[in-house]
This record gives sequence, structure tokens and C-alpha cells, in this order.
Amino acid sequence: MSLEINAKNILKDFDIVSSDEFLKILDQIMLEFKSNFTVDYLKGKIKKITYLTTESEKKKQCKLLLPYFNWYLQGL
Repeated sequence: MSLEINAKNILKDFDIVSSDEFLKILDQIMLEFKSNFTVDYLKGKIKKITYLTTESEKKKQCKLLLPYFNWYLQGL
């Protein structure tokens, strides 16, 4: 599947997507952003989320990053 389709699926089915899948797609999306600041910020967030121990905490933090999926899709 294309990155665009994966991003749309994450937005549509966020509640059933694992945090690992979310972070995998986010890792690909962040490379499309032109700002190094944004890329560095997202790298830090991804790293922090992977250190969390429970899936519920990971999902809570992932949900805060959903706007980056919208911004990515708006730029296409």
C-alpha cells in the first residue's frame, strides 16, 4: 500500500491500529516534512513512545500526533 493510503487508514481506524503500526507509518511520514525541527521533534516523540510500557499509554501519546497525518495528507 502507498504511504497516502496507510495514513488515511490510520486516521480512519485509529482505535484498532496498534501503536507500533502507527509509529511505523509516522516514521515514514516525517521524512516528507521539510522542516528539520519538525522531523527532530517527531523523532524524539517516537523514541519516547517506544519506551512506554503499556499499549494504552502508547495509544494516548500517539493520538496527540494525529495532526501530523492530516498535515501530511493535506500536502499531497
